[in-house]
Order: sequence, then C-alpha cells, then structure tokens
Amino acid sequence: MNKLLKAALSVTAAVVIATASLTPVIVSAWGDSDGGRPSYTLDQINNGDLGDTITFNSISNGKIGDEKNFVGAKVAGATVETWNANEINVKDGETYTIRLFVHNNSPKGMDAIAKDVKATFSVPTTVSNSQTIIGYIDSSNAKPVRYWDEVTLKSNDNFYLEYVEGSAKYNNNKGVFNLSNDVIISGVKLGYDSMNGQIPGCYEYSGVVTIDVKVHSSVAAKVSKTVRIKGDADKTWKESVNAKVGDEVEFQIEYVNLLSETVNNVAVRDVLPTNIEYVKGSTYLYNASHQSGVLLEGDHLTTTGIVIGNYGPKGNAYVRFTGKVIDKTMACGSNQLVNWASATVSSSTVKDAVYKDDASVMVTKDDETCKDKPDDPDDPKEDCTTNPELPECKTPDEPETPDEPETPEDLPSTGPTTIVTGAIGAGSVVTTLGYYIASRKKLM
Repeated sequence: MNKLLKAALSVTAAVVIATASLTPVIVSAWGDSDGGRPSYTLDQINNGDLGDTITFNSISNGKIGDEKNFVGAKVAGATVETWNANEINVKDGETYTIRLFVHNNSPKGMDAIAKDVKATFSVPTTVSNSQTIIGYIDSSNAKPVRYWDEVTLKSNDNFYLEYVEGSAKYNNNKGVFNLSNDVIISGVKLGYDSMNGQIPGCYEYSGVVTIDVKVHSSVAAKVSKTVRIKGDADKTWKESVNAKVGDEVEFQIEYVNLLSETVNNVAVRDVLPTNIEYVKGSTYLYNASHQSGVLLEGDHLTTTGIVIGNYGPKGNAYVRFTGKVIDKTMACGSNQLVNWASATVSSSTVKDAVYKDDASVMVTKDDETCKDKPDDPDDPKEDCTTNPELPECKTPDEPETPDEPETPEDLPSTGPTTIVTGAIGAGSVVTTLGYYIASRKKLM
C-alpha cells in the first residue's frame, strides 16, 4: 500500500465526553454480550416462549428476515428497499445510507418496556479497500444487554469514509426523529414518542436508525492538531493535556499538501468544545512567507474559518491560537474537552476534500458544586435579579494582548503564493463532524 494511504483516520466531536464512552468490541458479523442469543420464530414469540424476558432482534423470520442481521446498507436516496445486510460495492464520491433495525421482541407492549435503549455506530477510521461498519444496540434491562451487527463496504481502490454531519435519524410509527452526531461517538438514546431511552415490546414500537457516509478515494492533505498549556515550562506539543478551569491552552494546527500539484485557497477552521472559549486576537499563521508568524485579524478561525493561501507540493503551514478553559457545562468528575480542526482543499484531482484532526484537554471537576447539599428553604437561591454582583452576572474583562508566539521549530518547507486572512463563507468549510485524515504519523 502507498505509504500515504497508511495514515490513520479518526473521528470525534467538539463535545464534552463523560468518563463513560463507547469501547468498540472486536466482532465478526452479528453478536451479543451473552456470547450468542437464541433465535425465535414469530409463532414462538406469540406462543409466549420468550416469557417475561426483554430481548432485541432475535426473530428469525421477522419483517426484515433474520433480525440478527439488523445492520445494512444501500445507496442514499435509492427507492429500492432492499438492504445489503452483509456487503456492498461502493464508488468514489457516492453517499450510502446505513440502517440499524431496532425491535424489542417481547409481545407484551407497554408491560415490557426496554430501558436505557441506545444506538451507536462504529465507523472505520482507516484507508482501505474494505470498510466494516458496526452497529450496536444497548439496553440496561434486556437480555442480552448489548447487540451488534455489521455491514462491509468494498471497492477495488483504497478509500475512507466521511460521516455526513446531521444525517442521523430514527424512524418509527411516531415519525422521524433527528439524532445527534453522538451516534458515532458515545451513542444516542432511542425511544417511541420521545428519545427517552424507553421502547415497549412488539413491532408497533420498533424503528430504524439511519446514518449517511460518503466514500472518498483521494488522500490530498495531512492535518495535525496538538495542544499545550500556555506558560508551562514544558513547551512540547501534545495530543492531550491536563488542565484546570481558568487555564489558558495553546492549540496548533499543521497543514501539509500531499498532492503533486498546487492547492489554491486552503481553508482552515477550528471548532471549540463548550467549555473552552477562544481568546480574542490570538490567531497566528506561520508559513514560508511568514516564518516568524503573522497575526490574523478578525478572529474568524473558530467561526466561519479562514483561507490561509495557496500551497505547492509538500507546502505546509501552522496556525496557532489560544483558548481558555471555563466551566459552562462542566460535569463533575473527569471531562474530556475535544477540540478539532479541519482543512478543506480543492484541486484538479480533488474537490472540497475535508481533512481533520483533534486534540483533547482533560479537566477534573471536584469542587463544592459536586457535593450533595440539601436545599435550605430559608436561604433562597440568588440570581442576577437578586444579586447583580454575582461573578456570572458581570461583563467579562477584555482579554490581555497575547504574548508574541515563538516561531515553530519546523519551519514550513514550501509557502503559499498568496495569503488571504479574511473570513470565508460558511459554506466553504464543512462544519462539525465530517470525517478526516488524522495525520499524527510522521511522513515517511
């Protein structure tokens, strides 16, 4: 395989992820946490063979055939309702819909409600000519508590998959519910009339989760995202750092053109998680034309994005900026604040290809707010109306002028022919979750 095609792929979201997260299980075809559940026919279910047990997707002659093959794929928008439950041949640039069927097999309806029902997709993170997507169903009171199945996408050429942001949906007899992008991160709750994690038994309450993925065969860029604590004696750039609320952290985005041709108008964008705020006036660009760095006006990097210029073969650039750790929605315990950056490139061989990488800030919250305290009825809670002097009621001070950043250790090898530092149109940079090349490996 071409060395460039061995670069790892990765995906995440700009969200706060609690300590409990999905750990994909290595599986082959369908499976479950009990090591292999029994199958039932519809007649056996209706005759009461399941008893009081709540179980999912175990009917051998159900609506979709054998329900253990509950993950399938087809071309997005195709009117044919035939799903490829094992493998499907794919084409570069085409989008495919992945289905996950959800059925609580108990015939007892509202008397057999499955609780904490969650669906998750594990989307491959490699470049290959074969990509297997695994779908998971979890329920705290079902037996088994976890179920999985898979579908494989194949091609004669190496390719990677881009999850189509905002494509996740749940369709049942109550309608179509939009699901968050967490469906490919830590999972999302399902339900019947609301996504509250509760699904009664029988087909009436079954549903289908779908996501879209797009096939890309071109690898045109390397993007690396790193972080360090500002002012710390350790100046090493890392993929993750430990920080406290109030700390300032520096992020660095490296872009490298891997094509043998010039790429014009490279667009870079960064999305911060909720509990990190951008420090105004802190974005600097480094490239062959600005080896000591140039301050970019406008602070558009974390909103609409910026265009950093044109880059020839092996041309590269660094973008640096500062963020501050705040406690806006911080959960008690361990918090992983994931920050990702993207570069969008177009040339004669690729069009609007998006490459991304992420870095994490780990914050542990263990303060007075995390301790259980009974409410005192004689001590009403204060808010900005009763006490405008509360810290959260005051207008924040203007940030101090940032220190002049040092020049990157590895200066860009080939610079841009032009530099444009203004904001770009929102449509020019793919937002939130698109798929990306994780370029943490050194070029060989």
